[in-house]
Amino acid sequence: MEFFSSMLDVTLRTAKTTTTMSKKKRLIIPIFIPFAGCPSRCVFCDQEGITGKGQMPSAGDVTRVIESHLASWKGSGEKEAAFYGGTFTALPVETQRRYLEVAFGYVRSGGLDSLRVSTRPDCVSNETVELLTAYGVKTVELGVQSMDDEVLKLSGRGHGVNDSIEAVRLLKEHGLTVGLQFMPGLPGDTEAAIIKTAEEMIALRPAFARVYPALVLKGTALHRMYLDGQYSPWPLDEMVKICERILTLFNQAGIPIVRMGLQPTTELRESIVDGPYHPSFRQLVDNLRQTRF
Repeated sequence: MEFFSSMLDVTLRTAKTTTTMSKKKRLIIPIFIPFAGCPSRCVFCDQEGITGKGQMPSAGDVTRVIESHLASWKGSGEKEAAFYGGTFTALPVETQRRYLEVAFGYVRSGGLDSLRVSTRPDCVSNETVELLTAYGVKTVELGVQSMDDEVLKLSGRGHGVNDSIEAVRLLKEHGLTVGLQFMPGLPGDTEAAIIKTAEEMIALRPAFARVYPALVLKGTALHRMYLDGQYSPWPLDEMVKICERILTLFNQAGIPIVRMGLQPTTELRESIVDGPYHPSFRQLVDNLRQTRF
């Protein structure tokens, strides 16, 4: 019950979004699997600190979260359950099936329209994609983070740019909607590397993107690098400027950035040591953009 209560507190703050195309409110129900399935620990990762949870949800937790959101939902748009936080397709296959079977039951009954998962580029294969599509998954969010191999190496990602390109190709071949997650300001990042990443992500033609500027969180490898003087986070004003350029590029390509900056929560604020954090980061970017036009 403690897991369900903390999960519900986070998901109720983040579940409801509005699509820019239909203008109808849609329901996205986040189900967090913190640091689950990940084959390596990236230098920036602190999923437990961000979500406030360190344990895996049970099948019963998944059911209760979905039921709670459906019971309070008053909108008329699509309804979707989303497995966020860890690397879903790197979980043991039986664990994937257990979660998907619970959520897909709501798709079969008409309670939900579809499912989505988040994963890493190097954890996408024909087998995993076939499993996802068999259980009603329509959207996959890939944590690409950077399209610069040196930045990926310094960040401990464990995959390269080619893995991202191949994963997008494979997902699209199976008819899945692909979203990309972008983390500017990682170790080794420069203005040129960030713009290069934006341009190469756009070339992959994702349906949408999320931009999460790199932050120094307590207890992470990046925190130790920061204390040792091996990493300096980007100042807020500089990150706002580069993200305004990113936003302009994606807008010109007709690709929406559905979020900029992490969702402000008590757990996140308590975990931040340094970095370009602001509870209304997207608003800062939008304000700067308005001054340019």
